[in-house]
Amino acid sequence: MIDLRARLPGVVLCIVIAAVGRALQLLEEQFLGRPYVEALVLALLVGVVISSVWAIPASLDAGIRFASRELLEVAVCLIGVAIDTALLRRAGAGLFIGIVAAVVVSLAITYALARAAGLPARLSVLLAAGNSICGNSAIAAVAPVIGADADDIAAAVSFTAVLGVIVVLLLPLLVPVLHLSDARYGVVAGMTVYAVPQVLAATLPVSAAAGAMATLVKLTRVLLLGPLVIAMSFVSHRKARASRGQMIPWFIIGFVVFAAARSMGLLSAAAIDRIREIATWLTIIAMAGLGLGVDVRALRQSSGRIIGVVCVSLAALCVISVLLARMVS
Repeated sequence: MIDLRARLPGVVLCIVIAAVGRALQLLEEQFLGRPYVEALVLALLVGVVISSVWAIPASLDAGIRFASRELLEVAVCLIGVAIDTALLRRAGAGLFIGIVAAVVVSLAITYALARAAGLPARLSVLLAAGNSICGNSAIAAVAPVIGADADDIAAAVSFTAVLGVIVVLLLPLLVPVLHLSDARYGVVAGMTVYAVPQVLAATLPVSAAAGAMATLVKLTRVLLLGPLVIAMSFVSHRKARASRGQMIPWFIIGFVVFAAARSMGLLSAAAIDRIREIATWLTIIAMAGLGLGVDVRALRQSSGRIIGVVCVSLAALCVISVLLARMVS
């Protein structure tokens, strides 16, 4: 009860910021037709602004830490319910193998570029995961596994979010330039755009067929989040020389359990939707807590290098995606 009372004020602040982020996303949808910037990014940015102009009282620290760590771990656990293994059968072996290969190459290229630019190892992993898998969701899932701090998470989420919106706006220009068919453009969009709503925004103006192909490719990429998180868990704990019982964090086990429960049909569609909604809200609340803990000066110092790394890695992923599209469609 003492811990609960100590944490409650900070958690309430994070919930309020999360609600503001969600409200801003709804305003985007109402006035712009689609959410170009997700609520979790908006909540993080609101938290960063607050922390830069207000000296946060020590009485809020416990709750903010709880929101940005424990609640984020619970969110990662619940995200497992979003993994639909039936996509493996629908994608076909050739396309799936091509997507896996492209993701692995993109992970390696982005990490190598980030390290060559002098960025810290954990931030490099976050940028690689976000660029190669599914943007902010991948960053949020990998962060607690590798022990990333608030500054690294905020930097990765903020800059990949901005560039992700730019990709959505510019990607359709490739259709006439590269003479892409609807199916090939769908593969390119599914491989390069971060979030599923953004995939639809980038493809449906071209054609419904492009949107269907892009969604399939994008969701197949998302399937790789589970193996990546588990691999990062083993690598990070092995480096820390953890005991065998600590090798896999509890929330990764939960992630696998929820994914398995969905694949075996143990969860109804309504239950899956409810769990996904809870996971989304917990992630937004956690991002608000992370934003409140960001050192804005540290963010500014690495901003140029991060933008350069993400831009070059996105260009490389786009080239890889075009090659994949020409091979499989």
